[in-house]
Amino acid sequence: MIRRPSAILVLLTGLNLFNYLDRLVLAAVLPKIQGELLHHSSFLGGLLETVFLIGYFVTAPIFGSLGDRMARKWLIAAGVIVWSGATCASGLATTALGLVAARAFVGIGEASYATLAPTIIDDITPPEKRGRALAYFYAATPIGGALGYLVGGFVEVRWGWRSAFFVAGGPGLVFALVCLMIAEPARKVLTEKPNVRRDLRRLLTVDLYRQGVYGFCAYTAAIGAFSYWAPTFLFRRYGLALDKANFRFGVITVVAGALATAIGGKWADNVRHEVAAEHGGGALDASEVVERETVRGLLRICAIGTAIGAPLVVACFLAPSSGAFFVLVFFCILALFLGTSPINAVILRAVPPEVRASAMAVSIFAIHLLGDLWSKPFVGLLIDHLPVDVAMLASLPVAIALSAVIWWPRKRQVFPS
Repeated sequence: MIRRPSAILVLLTGLNLFNYLDRLVLAAVLPKIQGELLHHSSFLGGLLETVFLIGYFVTAPIFGSLGDRMARKWLIAAGVIVWSGATCASGLATTALGLVAARAFVGIGEASYATLAPTIIDDITPPEKRGRALAYFYAATPIGGALGYLVGGFVEVRWGWRSAFFVAGGPGLVFALVCLMIAEPARKVLTEKPNVRRDLRRLLTVDLYRQGVYGFCAYTAAIGAFSYWAPTFLFRRYGLALDKANFRFGVITVVAGALATAIGGKWADNVRHEVAAEHGGGALDASEVVERETVRGLLRICAIGTAIGAPLVVACFLAPSSGAFFVLVFFCILALFLGTSPINAVILRAVPPEVRASAMAVSIFAIHLLGDLWSKPFVGLLIDHLPVDVAMLASLPVAIALSAVIWWPRKRQVFPS
């Protein structure tokens, strides 16, 4: 059995890396898929991600409700097997309909893992180290996404776009078996029968939780569309070869994203130390006041990052050359990913411990339904009818700025007892 918290964190972080590698490998090879299966339509290319997200966010609340009541490692392992198998099936698709079906099952499988893994990390980590632990876990988001660009571009140019999905999906099957060896920490579990609607009503009474999720929706709409269409933007706007566009954007995303996530995680831990010192004489207690003020501080980190990132996004799309774009996008990613660890900590810490899996599931449902479910095909539709730089400028900076406004802490907010 795997009992050491550090070993569990490494395992779950490795899985998160492959989770995001799979998501972005589609973006890396999308122009090739459009030419072979989608009749060169950017709108249909965006819809491929939409069907993935439908499978993802529709089933997330179910996994969240089950995760508050039963052993989470079995749900995670089952989800990883489904997503890995469906990723490989994406490479076997010979029609647009077959590819759509495979991507939908990828979403269903990923919903289990993405909902439950952060709750295990939160349970095994002392309060004063949770920011850093979540930062390590969510550092796999930009790194895995960047590897999706790198792997997709590298494999596609040598063996074709189908092989990229085989490389992305295979390792997950091994990880799934290892997940069954996790020794889950003791916790309070819900004993009443699952009721997604009742859990949702309970969560939506928490002001800080609602604020975090609403801002996350606007953020996800922008970041999701940006990351999905970035290789296509570079390919069309500057005439970069697809493998070069994927490689350069991927390397920058790895470096800037990992650095930003680490800074954000350390900043989050410092916020808790400062709040505890102010309200508890330096003791890292779990009192209502400390928890509430910590969550407010975490929201401020998120707001600062997106407030800096919004004008940088505008500058990226106005860049006169690919070199200028890459310089600007480094600092843009650095700002936007500062909140990766803090916002997920907000989702977990703003609610009672026994409903954290449900809280994560509801946030996943909301950020995709109100975020990148529609933003990716919407931007694709704009790209079909406008210059690619105009299409990106017309939609993404506004959503990022909106997230900063929503996340900025209010003076009076309600915290659950």
